[in-house]
Amino acid sequence: MAIRVYNTLTRRHEEFVPLVDGEVKMYVCGPTVYAEFHIGNARVFTVFDAIRRYLGYRGFKVTYVQNFTDIDDKIINRAQALGMHPAALAELEIGHYFRDADTLGIKRADVHPRATEEIGQIIDLACRLIDAGYAYVAAGDVYFSVNSFRRYGELSGQDPEQLEAGARVDVTELKRHHLDFALWKAAKPGEPAWPSPWGPGRPGWHIECSAMARRYLGETIDIHAGGPDLIFPHHENEKAQSEALTGAPFARYWLHVGFLSFDGEKMSKSLGNVLTIPQLTQTFDPEAIRFFLLSSHYRSPLSYSEELLAAAATGLGRLYNAIGTYRQWLTATAKAGADPADEGIRKRLQRYRQRFIEAMDDDFNTADAIAVLFELTRDLNITLTPDSSRDILTVALDLYAELGGVLGLLGREDGVLGAEVERLLELRQQARQARNWAEADAIRDRLAAQGIVLEDTPAGVRWKRAPR
Repeated sequence: MAIRVYNTLTRRHEEFVPLVDGEVKMYVCGPTVYAEFHIGNARVFTVFDAIRRYLGYRGFKVTYVQNFTDIDDKIINRAQALGMHPAALAELEIGHYFRDADTLGIKRADVHPRATEEIGQIIDLACRLIDAGYAYVAAGDVYFSVNSFRRYGELSGQDPEQLEAGARVDVTELKRHHLDFALWKAAKPGEPAWPSPWGPGRPGWHIECSAMARRYLGETIDIHAGGPDLIFPHHENEKAQSEALTGAPFARYWLHVGFLSFDGEKMSKSLGNVLTIPQLTQTFDPEAIRFFLLSSHYRSPLSYSEELLAAAATGLGRLYNAIGTYRQWLTATAKAGADPADEGIRKRLQRYRQRFIEAMDDDFNTADAIAVLFELTRDLNITLTPDSSRDILTVALDLYAELGGVLGLLGREDGVLGAEVERLLELRQQARQARNWAEADAIRDRLAAQGIVLEDTPAGVRWKRAPR
C-alpha cells in the first residue's frame, strides 16, 4: 500500500513518491532561538519526529535536517533586554531546545545547521539571485523582487496584488514592492554583522533555510515542513527564491501542522499564552505530553487544556497497564512453548499491524494509529490470560514495542504509568467502597511517594504527577 500525503502546494492528497527511490530528504524549519519553545512548537517537532520514524519503519532512508535560526531581530532585542550578547542567548536557547526535545523523545536531526554557520552559502545564494535579475541592492540591503517571479503566491494561494504590507511583511521605503523581502540586512549600530559584497550586515530570515536545504539536501527536497504560520511569508519566500535560481521545484511535498490553541487562541510567545515543557513536566509525565500531541491528526487544530492532557495520561496508562500485566504473566505464570490457540491470535495481531500501517499511510494519521493500539489492547485483555503461552505473550509485547516505537511511545520499562499505578488505584477504590479509609489513605500515600497525586472528582479519580 502506498503512503498518501496532503500537499499544501496542490491542496490535495497525493501518493508519496520521493525523488530517489527508497530515500527521503526532509527539511523541517526549526526554532528561532530567543526563548524556550512551548507546547505549540512542541507539536510541530513531535509530529515530524513521528513522521520521520514512520518513514524509516516503512523502509526509507531518511535524511532529516532541522535548522536553528540563531540571528534574528527577536534574538537581538531579547539579548539587549537581558544584557547578553545575541550569540550567548542563542547558545543558551539551543541548549534548552535539546533538553526539551530529549524530554519529549524527539530524536536529533541528522544535521542541525545554524544560520550564523552558513553565512558564506547565504551570501553566495544572494549574489546569484542578483546576477540573475531576481534581487537588487538598496543602501546595503538586498531584496528579492517578488514581481520577478511569476509563481509567487502559488504555495499560500495568495495574490500578490491583493496583499498589503502588514505585521508579517517588513515595511521600508527602500523596497520596490511592499512584498519584496530581505535576503541581506545592512548592519545597524551595536548589532552582530558579517562582511559581504554590500557591506557589513546579516542574513534575512527566509534565505537561510534555502541555503541550508540546498547545501545538505540538494536543489530539490522531498518534504519541507513546519507550522501553518510559516506558509506565508516564510515558506512562500523560500520557494520563490530557490526556484527562481534553479528552475526546479524546491520541495515536492509541503506539510504543515495545525495550530495548537489555548482558551480559544493560538498559542504564541507574542500573545504571552505559552506553556513550556519544563512547566508542563512539573505536573505531567513527558510521554503523556507526547501522547497528547499525537492524539489528533497533525493537520487538525488541537486545543490544549489540563483536562485533555490528563485524559491523555490516563489513556497512555491503560496501554502501559496492559503491557505491565503481560510482562508479569510472561515472567511469572506463562506456559512454556507455544499453544494451539496461538496461531489464531498471531493472525489477529498481524491484522492490527496492518491496520496501524494503513492509518499511518493515510497522511500519517497518528490519531487512528493510536486508536488501533487501544483496539489491540481491548482484544488482548479478553484473549490473553496468565495461562497464555510465553510465545504468544512475547509476540504481543513485541508488537506493542514495534508499533509504539514508530510513534516514540511505550518504550518505558519502569512501569510508573503502568500496571502498578492502575492496580493501586483499583485497590484504593475497593477500599473506599468498603469504607476502609485508613487503607485508602495508605494507598494514596504510597502513590504520593512515587510522585503521583490523586484528585477525587465527581467523575471519578484522576491522577497526575506532582510538581518537582
